[in-house]
Amino acid sequence: MTRFLAIILLLLTSATAQSKALQVGAEQPERYLPLLTGKKVGLVVNQTSRVKQTHLVDFLVSRNVAVQAVFAPEHGFRGKLGAGEKVTDGTDPKTGLPIRSLYGKYKKPDQAMLSDIDLLVFDIQDVGARFYTYISTLHYVLEAAAEQSIEVIVLDRPNPNGRYVDGPLREAEFTSFVSLDPLPLLHGLTVGELATMIKGEAWINQAEQLSLTIIPVAGYNKAVDYELPVAPSPNLPNSTAIRLYPSLCLFEATVVSIGRGTDWPFQVIGHNEIALGEFTFTPHPMPESAPNPKLKGKLLFGRDLRASDIQGFNIELLYAVYEQFEERGQTFIDRPDFFDLLSGTDKLRKQLNEGLDPAAIRATWQPGLDAFKAQRQPYLLYPQ
Repeated sequence: MTRFLAIILLLLTSATAQSKALQVGAEQPERYLPLLTGKKVGLVVNQTSRVKQTHLVDFLVSRNVAVQAVFAPEHGFRGKLGAGEKVTDGTDPKTGLPIRSLYGKYKKPDQAMLSDIDLLVFDIQDVGARFYTYISTLHYVLEAAAEQSIEVIVLDRPNPNGRYVDGPLREAEFTSFVSLDPLPLLHGLTVGELATMIKGEAWINQAEQLSLTIIPVAGYNKAVDYELPVAPSPNLPNSTAIRLYPSLCLFEATVVSIGRGTDWPFQVIGHNEIALGEFTFTPHPMPESAPNPKLKGKLLFGRDLRASDIQGFNIELLYAVYEQFEERGQTFIDRPDFFDLLSGTDKLRKQLNEGLDPAAIRATWQPGLDAFKAQRQPYLLYPQ
């Protein structure tokens, strides 16, 4: 417990840090390179893992760090695979390092995968929504490290949706890779804050044995907008998509397209039979982001949300589209099990079916959100 408290104290940067230019954890090598000396290191990284313009792998290799392997999450080490596509083991052609998949046969690294590792570095940009799977990879990496007595360093990055805590909390019976921890849909945490909460709340096996160090973001305030320098995944190509993602992801379990197979994924909605608006688009296969998009080749009628003021979790949009399908007697949620996993509960789907309006639905979340905000308070590292 003493070590854990020491780590927390280390993370609380001085007030003067807020006056400096923002520096993500990876851009502060003076704080983490000494911790890597003499260690056999594994890197849990993807295309967002940058030290300014240099990939973290290349940066550490150039500093003679004994990097043993790269561990790749969903979308792969270079971030070019579409949602749900299997990530395979391989070799990085630039460095010759082995790439070990954490989104294929294994989502949690086993003992064999970590047999040559003393310390794991996690550096992946998240977007703040519970169902974005990078934080599920974080959970399993922390658990495997705790079980195998391997140190973990998290190089923290801002949460572009960090000012929001909203949506239903995940209930235990809806635990899945898109909802591993009991978080609201928008949790308002950085990966560093979440890692300390996962340990502190014992959401993983042998949490008390985990040796965890966070390198916090210097000069970060969650109230200030942060534009990601690198797209975190193929279908979140820009800040608009990242802002709309929490509100549109539940549409993935419906018959409505959210623009996969276009230049505007997670920025438009549309359907071929029920006109959701006057904007038209046609999804087509796109090898690196949407090999087989929903409603491909069909002319869809819908809404262009790029200029909308939607932010946080907008239940009103989901409700309005649900009502349009109800009025026509057509099915809207065609994958109810997946909808419930994304929601973290079956209550939201049932509330829509029962005709509860958005305000009434929101009211049912509030007690859980209030409790979560109190629970997460000890783990917060940044002003909001």
